[in-house]
Amino acid sequence: MKGTVQKLEKASETMRVVPHNAEAERQLLGAIMVNNETYYRVSEFLEARHFFLAPHKDIYDKCGALIKAGKIASPITLKTFFPADEKIADLSATQYLLRLAGDATSVINAEDYGKTIYDLATRRNLITIGEDMVNIAYDAPIDMPPSSQIDDAERRLFELAETGRSDGGFQDFGSALTETIEMAAAAFQREGALSGVSTGLRDLDKLMGGLQSSDLVVLAGRPAMGKTSLVTNIAYNIAENYQTEEMPDGTVRTVNGGVVGFFSLEMSAEQLATRIISEQTEISSSKIRRGDINEIEFEKLVAATQHMQHVPLHVDQTGGISIASLVSKARRLKRQKGLDMIVVDYIQLLTGSSKNQGNRVQEITEITTNLKALAKELNVPIIALSQLSRQVENRDDKRPQMSDLRESGSIEQDADVIMFVYREEYYMGKKEPPEGTPEYEEWSSKMEQLRGKAEVIIAKQRHGPTGIVDLQFQGEFTRFSDLADDAHIPDRIME
Repeated sequence: MKGTVQKLEKASETMRVVPHNAEAERQLLGAIMVNNETYYRVSEFLEARHFFLAPHKDIYDKCGALIKAGKIASPITLKTFFPADEKIADLSATQYLLRLAGDATSVINAEDYGKTIYDLATRRNLITIGEDMVNIAYDAPIDMPPSSQIDDAERRLFELAETGRSDGGFQDFGSALTETIEMAAAAFQREGALSGVSTGLRDLDKLMGGLQSSDLVVLAGRPAMGKTSLVTNIAYNIAENYQTEEMPDGTVRTVNGGVVGFFSLEMSAEQLATRIISEQTEISSSKIRRGDINEIEFEKLVAATQHMQHVPLHVDQTGGISIASLVSKARRLKRQKGLDMIVVDYIQLLTGSSKNQGNRVQEITEITTNLKALAKELNVPIIALSQLSRQVENRDDKRPQMSDLRESGSIEQDADVIMFVYREEYYMGKKEPPEGTPEYEEWSSKMEQLRGKAEVIIAKQRHGPTGIVDLQFQGEFTRFSDLADDAHIPDRIME
């Protein structure tokens, strides 16, 4: 019995304690109570949850509430918020608060104490993630393959790196309100008064307010409608207008445009670049591919290429990529280069997990659910292209509807915005009657009215009105642009 007790005592002595520094916590809290301005030196990165000792979390939280309200946080003012019989480390709450303030040596090192507390909290979160990884790997559920475990661990590590916490958890409503006010203030200050990222297309921005963070935007259309051209135009407009500003804490914030990640599952990076160069130089892509250009056009190509070298548009051309791999690559890009928007061209070329292979509807559901989750996790808009079913071709009115989406159930449910690209000119061109007949004259007149016109139909918008936006389309240069003022058609808004 005696030997067993000794072994237990020895084991308890060698038991590892999670990283923390109670003295740094005491010194920082004391410094804040001595000089309330100290709070603002650490409050931008330090939260109550970063403290190890529960009483210290409570004290820091109450100090912050008083200081933000314009009141003094001191042992005298704080003691009224603690029960008279509450004990902290064998002292009454009042005695403990007085001791914290009395033992504070200097406010000069307060920021260093705050960073120490924050770093130790991050290490504790890493330990928690590591322990969970080991435990789940030992006792994994039957329906949880290793790839799902890796994805979950990667998500939690990414979240920890970005926010200092390893799980989403609850967010108090006050924080959500603050974020809403900050979004409105940013929209007020941003050119065009947009709450989201500008697409570079005036009328589309006017109806949508820009591309909103955490939104999944589905852009669909039949072949030859120009959906890849439109999303490429938008992606390049955003990347070209990328501007940042340095914040007081040394971090960089995007103020205009953004860094774009483009997952091109159908076209190669070279084909995508050719389209963008064609759009920017107004030299047709077919001439560029054939080398059928003169000296002036070649100089335009060189100048455009040199300018585009510095545009933060990152292309992944992996074909048949899985949704898990896409999520992993997006997280990595966000960490390494920053990320403000993602493009996926297109949904039906993505693959799901092995458990859903063979059931395409379930596979698409898994893909769209994960895309929406990724948009929320990275807090960026995602534009995902989608095919439309052939039933569109069997109707007299070829304008697409939401029911035309391939495997549409989950796409309709998960998407925040659903847009369709429609060009009546394409369909009218197939109806050309014999030349010289009365029908030809009528057809020719209609074609002239439709030439170079395209519609973007916003069929669903979770946070705003639906409607139709008219754009100009130059097929030779794969370019969508705003209609000229004299040809401008008022937005057709459908509440």
